[in-house]
Amino acid sequence: MTMKSWVLAVCLLVLPWAVAANERITIAAASDLRFALNDIVDQYRQWNPRANIQVIYGSSGKMTTQIMHGAPYDIFFSADIAFPQQLAAAGFTATTPEIYGIGRIVLWSARHEVSDWTLQDLLNENVRRIAIAQPTHAPYGMRAKEALQSQDLWAQLEHKMVYGENIAQAAQMAQSGAADVAIIALALAKGSQLSARDYKLIDANLHAPLTQGYVITQRAKENFLAHDFAAFMQSDIARNIMEEYGFALPTADCLEANSLCLD
Repeated sequence: MTMKSWVLAVCLLVLPWAVAANERITIAAASDLRFALNDIVDQYRQWNPRANIQVIYGSSGKMTTQIMHGAPYDIFFSADIAFPQQLAAAGFTATTPEIYGIGRIVLWSARHEVSDWTLQDLLNENVRRIAIAQPTHAPYGMRAKEALQSQDLWAQLEHKMVYGENIAQAAQMAQSGAADVAIIALALAKGSQLSARDYKLIDANLHAPLTQGYVITQRAKENFLAHDFAAFMQSDIARNIMEEYGFALPTADCLEANSLCLD
C-alpha cells in the first residue's frame, strides 16, 4: 500500500465526512474556483462516493441575483464575501457567510512572456486588447479595474479593454488570442497548462482585498450533504488544495471569528 493510499484509508475510518448521507447538492461557484473546487470535490468523493455534487461556475454578482430569484443552488461560493453577506441580510441563507480564501490577480498571456512586466507595460503598442471580467458583476474584474485606476492607467487603457462575463471567459480570451493579455485570478493561472513565465502577480496593495466567502442557502437548510461539504471546506485537505492554487487562508481562529487575518 502506498503512503497516499494508507492516508486515505485512515481518513475513511476517522473523518465524519465519510458517512455523509446519499443526497444531492448544486453548488454555485465563482469561476476562479474552477480548478481548485473541482479538486476539492474529487477529494470529498473519495470517502463519500455516494455524494451527488454538481458545480456550476459563473460570475458572483449574477449568481447572487439568480439565488434571489429562486435559482436551485444549495451552496454559494463567491469571489467576494459581500455577495453572500447581501444574501444573508435579505434572508436567503441558512448559515452565516464564512471566508474560504483571499484571491490574487495576475497579468496572464499566452502570447507574451509577462513575468517581468508591470502594469505600465500594458501601454505598449503590441498590446492591443486586454481581457478582464466584467467589473459590474465580477469581483475579479472590479479588482483589475481598481489596480489600473490606482496606477492612473484605466483612462489610458479603457479603449483596449474586452470583457468576459466572468474571469474564466477573460482567461479564455487571452488563451485563444482574442486578447493579447488578461488580468485573471492567480488560481486560474496556476491551473492552466501555461508556465510561470506567462503570468505576473499584481501587487495586492493596488486594489481592495479579494476576500472570498461561501454560504449555505435557505433551500439547503435541512440538507445534510450541503452542511457536510461546507464543513469539509475547513479541513486541512481542502485548505491545502486552496493554498496550492494560490489562495491565502485565514487562520483557524480567524475563520471562527469570520475576520480577515492571515497566517
